[in-house]
Amino acid sequence: IMKLCGLPVCVFCVSRVSSGGAAGPRLNNNQLYKFSYTTEVLVDKARGSKEGSAGYRISSDVDVNLVWRDPSSKDDQLIQVAISNVRLEPVSRRSEKKNVLHGSTTESVLGKTKLAALTKPFLVHLRNGKVRTKAFYSYWAEPATVKNLKRGLASLLQVQLNTGKVIENDVSGRCTVEYKAAKGQVTRTKLLETCKTAETGFTTHSQVLGVSRKSSSVTVFTLEDGFIHSAVAEEKHSVGVNARNSAAAKVVSRQTLTLVGTEAGPLEAAGKDVSGVVKSVDAKLAAVGIVAEKVKTQCKGCPSLFEHWQAQQKQLEPASLSKATAPRSFLALIQSIRKASKDEILKVLKSASKTSLPQVVDAVTSSQTAASLDAMLQFLNFTDAKGLVLQERFLYACGFASHPNERMLQALLDISKGKISSTDIKESVVIIMGALVHKLCQKGGCNLPTVVKVKKLILDGPDSTQDESEVQMYLLALKNSLLPEAIPIFTKYAESEVGAYNTISLTALQRYDIKLMTDEVCKTGQVNRVYHQNRRIYEKNVRAAAADVILSSNPSYMEDILHFQLPASKVIRQAMRDMISHNYDRFAKVGSSSAFSGFMAQSADVTSTYSLDILYSGSGILRRSNMNIYGASKGAMLHGLQVAIEAQGLESLIAATPDEGEENLESFAGMSALLFDVQLRPVTFFKGYSDLMSKMFSMTGEPMNVVKGLILLTDHSEVIQLQSGLKASTEFQGGLAIDISGGMEISLWYRESKTSVNNRGALVVTGNITVDMDFMRAGVEVSFETEASLDFITTVQFSEYPFLVCMQMDKTTFPFSEYVTKYESLSSGRNVVSRRSKKQLVPGSEFPLHQENSNMCKKVFDSSW
Repeated sequence: IMKLCGLPVCVFCVSRVSSGGAAGPRLNNNQLYKFSYTTEVLVDKARGSKEGSAGYRISSDVDVNLVWRDPSSKDDQLIQVAISNVRLEPVSRRSEKKNVLHGSTTESVLGKTKLAALTKPFLVHLRNGKVRTKAFYSYWAEPATVKNLKRGLASLLQVQLNTGKVIENDVSGRCTVEYKAAKGQVTRTKLLETCKTAETGFTTHSQVLGVSRKSSSVTVFTLEDGFIHSAVAEEKHSVGVNARNSAAAKVVSRQTLTLVGTEAGPLEAAGKDVSGVVKSVDAKLAAVGIVAEKVKTQCKGCPSLFEHWQAQQKQLEPASLSKATAPRSFLALIQSIRKASKDEILKVLKSASKTSLPQVVDAVTSSQTAASLDAMLQFLNFTDAKGLVLQERFLYACGFASHPNERMLQALLDISKGKISSTDIKESVVIIMGALVHKLCQKGGCNLPTVVKVKKLILDGPDSTQDESEVQMYLLALKNSLLPEAIPIFTKYAESEVGAYNTISLTALQRYDIKLMTDEVCKTGQVNRVYHQNRRIYEKNVRAAAADVILSSNPSYMEDILHFQLPASKVIRQAMRDMISHNYDRFAKVGSSSAFSGFMAQSADVTSTYSLDILYSGSGILRRSNMNIYGASKGAMLHGLQVAIEAQGLESLIAATPDEGEENLESFAGMSALLFDVQLRPVTFFKGYSDLMSKMFSMTGEPMNVVKGLILLTDHSEVIQLQSGLKASTEFQGGLAIDISGGMEISLWYRESKTSVNNRGALVVTGNITVDMDFMRAGVEVSFETEASLDFITTVQFSEYPFLVCMQMDKTTFPFSEYVTKYESLSSGRNVVSRRSKKQLVPGSEFPLHQENSNMCKKVFDSSW
């Protein structure tokens, strides 16, 4: 081995230490190893080729020599590395017009200071071929980008000859690495998911709305006659939206180190330890660590938040909310707010017009920074009855928060304890606290002090008050929280004498994992008693909800056979009309109900389904209309939308007889919405007979707004530390402008009722991967956008019996566009941008329902009928 180590052709002589541990490269004394080194980075859409990618290559010469070796261990070495002859070039061939580097020199791009720092030698302490955490010596005053490039080169020098897994420290952090040794070659695979770094990001809690990353990092070392001759590393990261895989971008980083020759070099320095030798080489050298440090990039010439707001505000006026420009401006504003101070944010809030201010509140709250939350809390006055719209927009934005923290929940808890001018706002505060508890528990924060306080508040809440609206408020908060501890509370209130408590509790139980729904709850417990009316008679919609819970919780064979139209069902129903032993006949009274589900959209990435459940009284008056939209992706489910319209006590309008158990119900109609798994505060159309009559005579046919605003659906941010020392910043955001409204009209003259749910929305999803070295920047943006509307209308004619029911669910023709933008720029301001787009029109349609509904619709709208 010693003879081989004397050969001038080698770079590193790899051997084994006598202790049996993995040995690394040994450098010969008095020898200078000369390499060529390139590191390149490219960014593109996930399926793009190298030729069309944005990016750049840094090439240089590298000299390596031994500085010191521990006399007691030949595999404990201090080496010096010097970079020279630095060159910058595009990652692929370009025309002069598309080459951002055309006419530039390395010095003009990097600047004299950075170039001088990059070419200053640095030291690396190798022990058995590995770089220890603090064993990288450079200069504190050097720019972070320069030190990280040097760290990337030093990380490429780590290798072991043995096959096996080890934990290594390099520029990427502390990672598990797997080595596979074969004849003449060693392959190092870094398990990137194990890397621990100081820089952490955040992501959306919902998998359906979320983002996934696929990564790989492989380095291949070639050996000649037992010596390492070259090292080639390739690292790939692909980041994409789960619901649409084509909206994905990638970053690829490559490093190549090749030996080109050797020559006589400096002699080994004398010394007892590494620190002493380092000081003797250069007293200013310091152990700055091998792990990459954060790089603070300053945007030269970028507009301030206020300037950005002035340029975007027209797009956030109400008239633009149905267009894709609104969520696109919303997302851009969020990015700007996240870099701003509290005072800058307050300046925008105070300058916004009355009509655009609600949208600004959406953006500021959705930013979820300490400064943005402080600004909102200072700006809003919950004792002001005139600020209800802004207060509710703030609360809803908190409920939809992509990555809420304990401080946001504490802020809402403080608000709930203070003076609030509106009971509606007080209810919304508590209901939204339940949603935040659920999200924080999802992230493992169920035992955080504030979460524990709020859990106790809402769990104790229903039994702490006699006020009906407050009990509903706490039940709705628990419905949002999905706490397992709330199941006994829901099963208790499912048997309450108050219909609203029954409905909230049963619909809440429907949301729980089947594994938590025990037989004691469903099949033999309270829910079963509600369905069978063992103790008292329940309202029709309550029994329907109880049936839904039972039938979605692994029902027994007997319950199943009664639910479906099987051959034996009629016989069993007939046998069970004995009301002493069973009460199934109670649910078989004359009336009309309808349920239907189907596909809205299907693709390889996501499946969207809809369901409609309509329940009428025996006299033909609507009792409950329930529309649901679900999204499923990669085994995960998202309850995207639920709009429920409920009515009761309206039989007196048509001189009809109320159903059994519903004789004394107060006249009422209202609507409840659940949006992206968050239950919102219900809206009342009218309550009480006098209110009903006044509303009937003043009805304009205009629907009542349930929720309107801008929602941050997808929110993913992370810094990917590349082994080359470069950093890739990844930002994926999805914004939705939404307007959901609903209404109910009753015409005594025409003996007709009509309920409508109108959904308007514009969606924009953007994804960015940017590699910014301060002096040079390359990036790619992938995005898609659409504008759509969905209307659900139910018309009932009760002029004769049997009454006619027509349900319509229409989707208008909508545009769908995809974009890819690639960009490269220099700190001087010069830039090159390329854009591509793909647009299409998706035809509208009326969603199919059952045939009987189609027959009824023909009769309802047939003028000759």
